[in-house]
Amino acid sequence: MQKWEYATVPLLVHATKQILDNWGSDGWELVAVIPGPNPEQLVAYLKRPKEA
Repeated sequence: MQKWEYATVPLLVHATKQILDNWGSDGWELVAVIPGPNPEQLVAYLKRPKEA
């Protein structure tokens, strides 16, 4: 059975692509983005397969 690990990452609106590209290059897949504590911040939820 596949196991997953998860991360929550704050995203700054002006650097969203750079931040997601960095996490994506480490094998993380974007699951969802929700509003953060202020209008200039979002929160990304990511997952990747957990290594045995």
